[in-house]
Amino acid sequence: MTYQRIISTNQLSDTLNDLLKEKSYDQLFVLTDEHTAKLCYPLIAQYTCGAHHITIPAGDENKHIDTLCHVWKNLSYNNATRHSLMINLGGGMVTDLGGFAAATYKRGIRYINIPTTLLAMVDASVGGKTGINLDSLKNEIGAFYPADAVIISSAFIHTLDVANIASGFAEMIKHGLISTDEHWARLLQYDQNRPDLERLQSLIMESIHTKEEIVKQDPTEQNIRKALNLGHTLGHAYETLSMRRGIPCLHGYAVAWGLIGELYLSHIKEKFPVNKLRQTLSYIKELYGTPKFTCNDYDALYELMQHDKKNIANEIRFTLLADIGEIRINKTASREEIFEMLDFVRES
Repeated sequence: MTYQRIISTNQLSDTLNDLLKEKSYDQLFVLTDEHTAKLCYPLIAQYTCGAHHITIPAGDENKHIDTLCHVWKNLSYNNATRHSLMINLGGGMVTDLGGFAAATYKRGIRYINIPTTLLAMVDASVGGKTGINLDSLKNEIGAFYPADAVIISSAFIHTLDVANIASGFAEMIKHGLISTDEHWARLLQYDQNRPDLERLQSLIMESIHTKEEIVKQDPTEQNIRKALNLGHTLGHAYETLSMRRGIPCLHGYAVAWGLIGELYLSHIKEKFPVNKLRQTLSYIKELYGTPKFTCNDYDALYELMQHDKKNIANEIRFTLLADIGEIRINKTASREEIFEMLDFVRES
């Protein structure tokens, strides 16, 4: 598996222009959603003259097979070949679906990710995971297929609202937890009420470096890459439940609440330090509030966790921590322990 080239830039257009000059391709395609088509595509339009522009509906609820078929058909109708190149310009939905379209069209064409949200910068666009949802199950269909390059541009950080910065920051907190005490502390010291975007750019690149180092060790998630799933067993279950009920929450918010629950499990099963649990909980509670579920939802959340891709032999598996950076993968928990975890999250 090849590794992605990560490029951090304050000059998006010049960086993309230089990158495209390095590439050999017969046709260029640009994939956007309906929002990034209006707000972001003009920033690169000058350097993608002659490209075929494919636009898809925005929102994770559209990350499904019908949208994927729309992209495939556009590639086919415009005579894309195995020597064509695609640029995915958007958030995690666009980079996930666009990457999977590239992975599967003619058994694989090359692509570049230009993530436009913080969440996509630190998570979806790096690491080579691509995919779509199946019904309301998150990322149930996909492939490991890394981009040729990922451009991290400060131009988009300045445009993000508070909620979307917070959503991406949850994945960064996760990266700090699986990294070092110093990395984790720097994140919890970042003041979301007085955002320092230059400081945030530095934290973003530190977060990406943490993820890339783990991916290099285990590209196809057979072992240590499962560390990146911390907070996601519960997080994905809650995200799916909220989607089914027509009140979808941002992915990072679900992950933040998942981190609270799985750090609690880490404490009771792996002796994760209570003071670090409390510090993380306090930061998350102030920034993300509390999830909207009750004890009547426990059975539904448990059933959704049974669909998690980490599960083995029908047992729900978690990534837990004994301490910051001390990762424990493939850990199990009883139904009673999981319900106790849900009590903790809801009551916290």
